[in-house]
Amino acid sequence: MIFVGVDWAEDHHDVCLLDEQGANLGKRRVPEGLDGSRQLQELIAEHTEGPEQVVIGIETDRGLLVRSLLAAGYQLYAINPLAVDRYRDRHATSGAKSDTGDAKLLADLVRTDRHNHRPVAGDSELAEAIKVLARAHQNLIWSRQRQLNQLRSTLREFYPGALAAFRDDLGSADAIALLERAPTPYRGRSISQAKILSALRKAGRERNLEQKTAEIQAQLRAPQLQMPNSVAQAYGHTVSALVLVIKQLNLQLRELEQELNQGFEMHPDAEIYLSLPGLGNVLGARVLGEFGDDRTRYSDAKARKNYAGNSPITKASGTKQVVLKRFACNRRLADACHLWAFCALKASPGARRYYDQLKARGKTHRQALRALANRLVGILHACLQHRQPYREEVAWPPLAAAA
Repeated sequence: MIFVGVDWAEDHHDVCLLDEQGANLGKRRVPEGLDGSRQLQELIAEHTEGPEQVVIGIETDRGLLVRSLLAAGYQLYAINPLAVDRYRDRHATSGAKSDTGDAKLLADLVRTDRHNHRPVAGDSELAEAIKVLARAHQNLIWSRQRQLNQLRSTLREFYPGALAAFRDDLGSADAIALLERAPTPYRGRSISQAKILSALRKAGRERNLEQKTAEIQAQLRAPQLQMPNSVAQAYGHTVSALVLVIKQLNLQLRELEQELNQGFEMHPDAEIYLSLPGLGNVLGARVLGEFGDDRTRYSDAKARKNYAGNSPITKASGTKQVVLKRFACNRRLADACHLWAFCALKASPGARRYYDQLKARGKTHRQALRALANRLVGILHACLQHRQPYREEVAWPPLAAAA
């Protein structure tokens, strides 16, 4: 067996090879790209007869380099950078650090401690594609929310009538369509009901048109403090720019969601995910993409729960013991599980009963949702293991049967 440490970077990668006793077999700096991957594999081939005898440690689990190493058949371990930093302190307390030293550190880590780490999961191409689309979709939602926050802040500075007209629905198609036509208080006061009605129709509204039109016009024409005309015009240009960005983000979100739905529905596990209460296409795709579909990735339900970040951690020393929230986790997955638990409250009587029991024991809303999400992840693990859809009476047995 040989052990390889790869300290990756944007332009180059430092590589170190060790044998089973820790002796240095070679080190090299290779460029990023096809040439670098070829040089790395040629260096490895000089010291081994087959890829099954090669174990590689690297600080990332994605990218073209990782894909090429997996395709070559090597055993690959993606080590958390924080774990590498702590491992470095085992060998030196001076704080010294270098790229070549980190490469050797990674090779030593997989040589001696790889049993404490998990190899990179062998997820299917479809699951990888779903994860990419789900993350891109979530990133666009976060970007749109940042733009909406900026728009709200700008309107609050000079145009409170628009905020009053749309309240908490500033990102709706109605609000975007109207702010395109009336980005300043002057244009808002002068816009007619016919133009408001036309804007709402263009945005797709079909019900309560006259009532909504009258409410919006009343708010826009309500008395309010005013900025000087030149300053208001400058704010108006800012609003117009933000509205165009938000409009385009809404369009891209719809298109990306269609692609995400198509990819998710093609996956063989989609039926199981959709059978669980609280999971729809988008949220189910997020959960599937982050968990992956490698059957060997999680040894048991506890491992899956730990990865989701919903299970608590225990700190015990001597006579003291404290249970805390888990912070080291996949944040995207933890966010998706939180939303999943919240949606399950209406879709599952058993989930609602479990949540109410936790609240009765003094848990806060967030603590109860985390515990419910932890329970739902365990149910999901059992459904995937047995290839069975969710069944309410099995997941949440009646109180008499439980007693």
